Amino acid sequence: MGEPLLGGAICAGMATAIGSLPHRDAHAAAALTLRCLPELPAAPQLPLRSAREGVVAQWAGAVPGVVVHDDGAIEITSGVDPFGPLQPSFDAVTHAGLLTFLDVAARLPRLPKRVKVQIAGPLTLGVAFVDAGMDAELAFPLGARVARAWAGAMAELVSERLPDAALLCFLDEPALVCWRNDEGPIEREVATDLLSTALAACGGVAGVHVCGQGDLRLALDAGPQVAHFDVGALDLDDASTLSRYLDGGGWIAWGAIPTHRPVGENAQPLWKALLDAWCELTRRGCDPVQLRAQALVAPACGLAGHGASQAEHAMLLAREIGNRVHDHAAATKLAVGA
Repeated sequence: MGEPLLGGAICAGMATAIGSLPHRDAHAAAALTLRCLPELPAAPQLPLRSAREGVVAQWAGAVPGVVVHDDGAIEITSGVDPFGPLQPSFDAVTHAGLLTFLDVAARLPRLPKRVKVQIAGPLTLGVAFVDAGMDAELAFPLGARVARAWAGAMAELVSERLPDAALLCFLDEPALVCWRNDEGPIEREVATDLLSTALAACGGVAGVHVCGQGDLRLALDAGPQVAHFDVGALDLDDASTLSRYLDGGGWIAWGAIPTHRPVGENAQPLWKALLDAWCELTRRGCDPVQLRAQALVAPACGLAGHGASQAEHAMLLAREIGNRVHDHAAATKLAVGA
């Protein structure tokens, strides 16, 4: 049985979000996530406010010689040294959502006890550098160095702005889809090692966001403390891998709120879908107590493609289902005598 994250600072059923919101007003975005997800608010990314706040663009600029254009595209210039020093620096253009969130949170009458942040993972950065023209044997080690540098800088920033808040830092890895059929741009073992070293550099609790049909097994093999994935995209053939992960104390942030379709007003169908997934995983060998007790809840992916009211609704649904998870975890423990 896994221990509570951060010594109990993060507990079963807490709701959070993946990061991106549709807002152009950073203060409105910060206020929304702090209100809707008070137990584990997620620092928002605002790609509609500025394309330079996109998944890759926000972080690639730490490499001297990598140009981040206003449309979010990155350019590898002749001045890039894949082995040179990095310059991870937060600024009001590329990190408005994060910086404003920390400022607003620090002025609340009751400061948040924990916060969730996210940075681009090493594999996603590596794929982006390859797409921009860099050789893979240089791009992926560079991506890992960039992710590690930002992880350290992020932990320092949050510690400065919210010194008493526990930190959950996710590596955002949409590029994991490239390894889904064992045909990734670099060997699977190498990719796993790069992701693992980046996770080790994160302050607080380290997690991985597996987007859509991304390779969940690779993510779990890298050893995150929390793995987030879309419940609707779960491959039940991964049950044995999930079972070992839970046995080792790993937690799951269940992406229980679909973000690719309307979800309706009622949480019950979404809760039933999560229960059905748990039942099937239990049938395939997962521990029913672990599935519930080592569980967070979030929307399945980012919410930047939604309207502001839809994004709010998705976060509130996550919070409602999280409350059910919390109650279910306690009841399940009692039922099995845990």
